[in-house]
Amino acid sequence: MRLFAAASLLALFLSPLQATAVDRISDRSFATRSEVFATQAMAATSHPLATQVALDVMKAGGSAVDAAIAANAALGLMEPTGNGIGGDLFAIVWDPKTGKLHGYNGSGRSPKGLSLQWFQENGYADIPPHGPLPVTVPGAVDGWFALHGRFGRLPMAEVLAPTIRYAREGHPVHEVIAYYWDRSVPVLSKWPGFAEQFTIDGRAPRKGELWKNPNLAGTLSAIAEGGRDAFYKGEIARRIDAYFKAHGGFLRYEDLAAHEGEWVEPVSTRYRDVDVWELPPNGQGIAALQILNILEGFDFSKIAFGSVEHIHLFVEAKKLAFADRARWYADPDFFPGADRKAAEALVAKLISKDYAAERRELIDPQRAARAVDAGKVLNQGDTIYLTTADKDGMMVSLIQSNYRGMGSGMAPPGLGFIFQDRGEQFVLKPGHPNSFAPGKRPFHTIIPAFITRDGKPWVSFGLMGGAMQPQGHAQIVMNLVDFGMNLQEAGDAPRIHHDGSTDPAGQLSEMSDGGVLNLESGFGYDVQRELAKRGHRLQVAVGPFGGYQAIARDPASGVYAGASESRKDGQAAGY
Repeated sequence: MRLFAAASLLALFLSPLQATAVDRISDRSFATRSEVFATQAMAATSHPLATQVALDVMKAGGSAVDAAIAANAALGLMEPTGNGIGGDLFAIVWDPKTGKLHGYNGSGRSPKGLSLQWFQENGYADIPPHGPLPVTVPGAVDGWFALHGRFGRLPMAEVLAPTIRYAREGHPVHEVIAYYWDRSVPVLSKWPGFAEQFTIDGRAPRKGELWKNPNLAGTLSAIAEGGRDAFYKGEIARRIDAYFKAHGGFLRYEDLAAHEGEWVEPVSTRYRDVDVWELPPNGQGIAALQILNILEGFDFSKIAFGSVEHIHLFVEAKKLAFADRARWYADPDFFPGADRKAAEALVAKLISKDYAAERRELIDPQRAARAVDAGKVLNQGDTIYLTTADKDGMMVSLIQSNYRGMGSGMAPPGLGFIFQDRGEQFVLKPGHPNSFAPGKRPFHTIIPAFITRDGKPWVSFGLMGGAMQPQGHAQIVMNLVDFGMNLQEAGDAPRIHHDGSTDPAGQLSEMSDGGVLNLESGFGYDVQRELAKRGHRLQVAVGPFGGYQAIARDPASGVYAGASESRKDGQAAGY
């Protein structure tokens, strides 16, 4: 039974004063289930079996990082619709020994043998979503070993063993995953190696059907034995090279061998009494910080959740942040003059309170903006998110993706994984910060997040789903801080999704009509009518609202709370 239904029933048996208190709770209680509590460890992923893998690793003495790697490997097998070793990885780790957050950018670069000129000479206005051309170097495996090298406790062979076993013996496919898998098969089956390795007689596996991937088991076994170099410099890399040469691609052994991820400093903004942390570009995390900075200037203690004012102000703040996102977010190594300090200064300006105050003045409280410009600061992707926490207080916020659907469709025979199509996010226009260049990291949508309070870890969380991610991050923070929801309620509450802002990849024209507003079930009809009067264009949408996982830590007791997305197959569990 949902919490709000239980609360309403309970109110029948209470005094008027007590019933009033329960009614106030039930009016704002959206949780589909209770939070999960535990003292020793917690894991929240988008697949119950992956959650159990993470817990088993920590029970065996592994750290939260070991558990996160193990869960990510399991999800690559069990949820190939969202991730896998052919994709990239980002993570934020709270290290209790140093008392600080550490960030890792595990995104890969474009092939060095492919150029903007080649695309122009061959008549491309945009990079296609599938096939060999959008493929970039996958950074996930390197990310695993970088995280493990600093924070791991168990041997990598032991961390990957559960997934290798599941890949050989099989696991039952879950419902939401089966749905998205079925949607991907007709689109991707034309690409070499996909149908042979990711279908059953040409179709997707069905809900509850046993799925095996012995090829992936072999690949992971080679990685467990030979380390990251087995993937980037060994026989696997040579087979990848031959595959792309044979099928019109540009990814080469040299691109893989040269790959290195990067430890980065997370960036933050203060929102009310908490600090919200994201990773800097080439990802879009700072868009969430920009949205929160703008909204901080409004008193949400006097604005109800789901009201016209709440939704209107949120959407208008999002439009302003996304205009900057389209104009400024890109690989800092390719900033004009390759000036990292200038790129860092740009980020600092974008997430500053003074800049937010300037942008806030552009919001009309009674009218939706049809077009917004980026600030003059210088003059459907599919993803998994998971979070883990261990007995020592280490907490991991990790996100990993193949990008669109199941990725590019390019699946080298015998290896059991699909390459990402992240390169689709490059712009084929000279002079744009995100313009294609050899050896460059594309704009990235996947972003992990973290919240601290008084310098101590509070919430490790994320919300997957393309451009929904920064919108979702900001909404989760507001639900927790402004609207007083618990961890599960904050994720289950109906979400706001605005679409149609100018796109960083240049594939959409600049917003001139205000875009479209999608409201999940749960917002009142009267509210929707008033939003339409203010100029918002509402439409009905299915599925763009993202997927959430979170772990919170009580600083006094050390008790963990876990929450998982009701819109996915996931589970939060602990011990």
